[in-house]
Amino acid sequence: MKNGLKSRFTLGLTLALLLAATPLSAQEAADNVAPEIATGISARQAVNASTHMVAAANPLATKAGHDVLAAGGNAIDAMVAVQLVLGLVEPQSSGIGGGAFLVYFDSDANALTTYDGRETAPMAATPTLFQTDDGEPMKFFAAVVGGRSVGTPGTLKLLYETHAAHGSLDWAALVQPAIDLARSGFEVSDRLFMMLSRDAERLGLHEETAAHFLRQDGAPHPAGHVLTNLAYAETLEMIAEQGAEAFYSGPVAQKIVDAVQNGNPSNPGLLSLEDLANYRIKERPPVCLPYRGYDVCGMGPPSSGALTVGQILGMLEPYDMASRSPGNPDTWRLIGDASRLAFADRGRYMADIDFVPMPVEGLLDRAYLDARSRLIDTDKALAPDEVRPGEPAWDHAMLLADDESLEFPSTSHFSIVDADGNVVSMTTTIENGFGSRLMTGGFLLNNELTDFSFRSHRDGVPIANRVEPGKRPRSSMSPTIIMKDGKPYMAIGSPGGSRIIGFVTKAIIAHLDWGMDVQDAINMPHLVNRFGTYDLEKGTEAEKLAPPLETMGYKVTIRDLNSGLHAIHIDGGGLLGGADPRREGLVMGD
Repeated sequence: MKNGLKSRFTLGLTLALLLAATPLSAQEAADNVAPEIATGISARQAVNASTHMVAAANPLATKAGHDVLAAGGNAIDAMVAVQLVLGLVEPQSSGIGGGAFLVYFDSDANALTTYDGRETAPMAATPTLFQTDDGEPMKFFAAVVGGRSVGTPGTLKLLYETHAAHGSLDWAALVQPAIDLARSGFEVSDRLFMMLSRDAERLGLHEETAAHFLRQDGAPHPAGHVLTNLAYAETLEMIAEQGAEAFYSGPVAQKIVDAVQNGNPSNPGLLSLEDLANYRIKERPPVCLPYRGYDVCGMGPPSSGALTVGQILGMLEPYDMASRSPGNPDTWRLIGDASRLAFADRGRYMADIDFVPMPVEGLLDRAYLDARSRLIDTDKALAPDEVRPGEPAWDHAMLLADDESLEFPSTSHFSIVDADGNVVSMTTTIENGFGSRLMTGGFLLNNELTDFSFRSHRDGVPIANRVEPGKRPRSSMSPTIIMKDGKPYMAIGSPGGSRIIGFVTKAIIAHLDWGMDVQDAINMPHLVNRFGTYDLEKGTEAEKLAPPLETMGYKVTIRDLNSGLHAIHIDGGGLLGGADPRREGLVMGD
């Protein structure tokens, strides 16, 4: 780490609830609803290991993955155990009722690939799914709570099929730790209790959800309460025996459809047995952009993560960021305005590439990024009318309107490296905290369809991220593997809605440009700008930058920025892991 940076920019401690901010746009108004409330910050230190490592958002999930690696399993085996336990102990964030993106390095093949387990819109869905009778967008939570928002879950099929292709241990053995924990129970953490307390009213609307999370008087189970989940254990026992087929057909599938269509009669959904039976994961090539001699690789469309992170870094490439202090407001002017320009492109062009042609190569073209970079070569914030989508090269022309989607993923990220050098970077979600609030079979169902734009057109021009049958909603999830000389160098990612992109980008810059180790890069205060307003992390040294950023022309808000960065740095001599102090994660390795 460069001398003095850590001391000048240390992370302050805070325990604060959501700070509301006045929105500047419909998109900003949506994003001002936090995916998950802040539940405090605790000290974290980097963890060293020599052969294998797991960094995940809950200690019980980390331990499950570490036990698999210690027993001779590989990174994919550990991924299965981690995710199934996360769905039990961190149910508000992810689970088999949601979707996931996986970036995977296969050491035997010496190849990087990605797997898309994103949810899909039901075949009965239409572009007006989230519009009122007069054609206006629904209120967010009116759309979320109930079956209308539920997309076809993809996480379990991703786990099962990637295990079939790359796993080494028996499938049933990997499911067993989650079964055992569901039957014996686990203590409700302070974090889970605080989130249950915040959302008790919505959780109480569905009988099965209320019965699991709340007492008979409607209050949440307190911290320390031993929470069992026998229904989840029974579901997993079928999955252990029959594989993914037990989820996508038969009694479990029927329960899912019944919950979606009948669980909230005031807001029923469209998911059908056919949607479940026809769901497919997709293997896609990674999206990579060179930065400072490294290749920063991640998930392509329908994720906007790798493209937007790549664009921000690409616009910063011409600037000597290493010589710029993280305490210097002009450093954050460059980062913030590069982010604003990238988000303008994101809103115009990025969506499910299977439905909407995209100028992927054009968005990452060096000449295009250089031209965008020159726009930030100034000494003040770009004016709102200067932040417009660019005109990247297309294979063919297409007219699209700017997006207006509402993205609040309640999400989790974990990174895994095994003894053979296989690497997993996986971000997993059910969207908003506790998803649709519908529970069946011991797991919550996602509200992922609200990641689509609620508007379908603007001024007669279609929006790329509109709802369409079978389409995958755009995501900001940014599971990333950084490569160096053709080998994995770092696995990193985070939850956090559309702020994920800023969280991941900041950590990459902090490590590659400012020399911070992974834990210090994660700890460093967040400063995020997507649409013009600069969000500064409450209770940290970042607050001191508010006055100079305002002088530059930014509106500034001070708020909790609840990331969940989990990273592993792969050094020739070993592994160094970091867990986000803003959550309850843990790193374990040997």
